[in-house]
Amino acid sequence: MTGLVYLTAALAEIGGCFAVWAVLRLGAPGWWLLPGFAALAAFAYLLTLVDAPAAGRVFAAYGGVYIAASILWLWIVEEFQPDRYDLLGAALSLLGAAIIILAPRA
Repeated sequence: MTGLVYLTAALAEIGGCFAVWAVLRLGAPGWWLLPGFAALAAFAYLLTLVDAPAAGRVFAAYGGVYIAASILWLWIVEEFQPDRYDLLGAALSLLGAAIIILAPRA
């Protein structure tokens, strides 16, 4: 369940941030900000669904998922081919997230 929440949160955050980017950098109409801000609010809410005793740990692990999802966004939505450094960075960030999420804790 945590993986699905993180993936959905990443899509919401990236989509919301992209809406702002599109308005300010690509000339998209200003109304794009409305769904963008709604997506950012959904992102914040979704992270509260992760069952963990500390918000900081949830946010830290999410960071790795966000990096990997951003590289997928680069490739699928923006149609830029990730290079080996993008892929290596994403893999390392997912490894870090997995260590944080899956570590045995008392």
